[in-house]
Amino acid sequence: MQFTAIQRVMGLLLILFSTVMLPCLALSLWNQDGAHLAFLQAYAITLGAGLLAWLPVARVQRELRIRDGFVLVTLFWGLLALFGGLPLMFAGVTPLLADAYFEAMSGLTTTGSSVISGLDKLPPSLNLWRGLMQFLGGMGIVVLAVAILPLLGVGGMQLYKAETPGPMKENKLTPRIHETAKALWYIYLGLTIACFLALWAAGMTPLDAVIHAFSALSTGGFSSHDASIAHFNSALIEMILVLFMFLGGVNFALHFMAWHRRDWRAYFRDSEFRVYLGILALATAFIALYLVAAGTYPDPLQALRYSVFQVVTMATTTGYMSADFALWPGVLGALLMFISFFSGSAGSTAGGIKVIRVLMLYKQGAAEIKRLLHPNAIVPVKLAGRSVPERTIAAISAFFTLYLVVFALVGLVIASLGVDLVTAFSAAAAALNNTGPGLGAVGPAANFGALPEAAKWVLSFAMLAGRLELFTLLVLVSPSFWRD
Repeated sequence: MQFTAIQRVMGLLLILFSTVMLPCLALSLWNQDGAHLAFLQAYAITLGAGLLAWLPVARVQRELRIRDGFVLVTLFWGLLALFGGLPLMFAGVTPLLADAYFEAMSGLTTTGSSVISGLDKLPPSLNLWRGLMQFLGGMGIVVLAVAILPLLGVGGMQLYKAETPGPMKENKLTPRIHETAKALWYIYLGLTIACFLALWAAGMTPLDAVIHAFSALSTGGFSSHDASIAHFNSALIEMILVLFMFLGGVNFALHFMAWHRRDWRAYFRDSEFRVYLGILALATAFIALYLVAAGTYPDPLQALRYSVFQVVTMATTTGYMSADFALWPGVLGALLMFISFFSGSAGSTAGGIKVIRVLMLYKQGAAEIKRLLHPNAIVPVKLAGRSVPERTIAAISAFFTLYLVVFALVGLVIASLGVDLVTAFSAAAAALNNTGPGLGAVGPAANFGALPEAAKWVLSFAMLAGRLELFTLLVLVSPSFWRD
């Protein structure tokens, strides 16, 4: 393990992260909202920690190995939430360390769960900071660093492999890894700017438009209002957000292909995209019809409006709310939580298991049935006309099993702290899937502030595990990882 190389990169990343606080500091000074001292203190501490880590090893020139990448990514995301929570702590919004860490971890992992009440009265600079953390977490600040650190003599492939979500991490859009990261960020930034302009034109204030653009493409879900998107009561704003949440839940490699080749049919040639689109369409139709039949919204167009928004926001693990689905028939809330487990695409900003893994498990199950009927037949599992290696299938099966085990364990631990089962397991799902709202005491109209302090630490771990897709984090507890 090359600890000096890890220390050097960690220092550089903290220095980089500290500069992100400066726009919020400037806004606070401009608005005189009282949070400027909190940002100034947080900036000084974060910058100082980065310099203390970097200066002693500034001249170390070593290429990171895969093991170093795993350690660095986990360490960085874990510590980043600590520094990200400092402005909230110093401003007195989240006086407890557990609350500040939870809120920052929720932002950086684009989960969207919150412990803060009174968002409408929160200093604008702090709401901007919450949105900015989700913007950075969306594509991954580590991927951003991969695009920049090669200029400083630090290789990035090991970071990219450890941080990028999805089972197909070896696929690069461009020959050089930093060019791949740049391509992803250009697309991400361009879509975010387009979302901001659309929301501003639809009637949001510039600050609201910025915050919601940051949290829509990142599929994060933080809002500057307690009522979330219901605050605006605008079908136009909801449909704009539906579009950009949907795009955030699509594999960004498809965005790159469609843009680079000027061929929009690239989306529909992708089997994962077709399944993703099909899940959203079927769930939207089912929920809209159920809402009309149950008399929740007698107007079919109104039912369709709320259905499409809630399906897209939950399926992409964004977590915005345009209606309190806890007041809908119980089966619909359960369905929305269920689709948050698997409806986002690999290579997107969405959380959860991802469509591609579920699709592969389905194909594997279908192949096993054929083998039972024809024992001597060779039945390969294929995706896009190509046979999928057995190693990939085994990895997906292991991931799926481990995901369910971690979900069950987190839910049981939360329940053991005196939380009711509905709240405990929906909170575990919301954290692990990086979704945001749950059911029960953490439903759409509530937040996570009332949970025990220990539960917030457990859920912070679950958010990190979900963001790094389990193996990146859990590989560190394997004894073989630390053997040379």
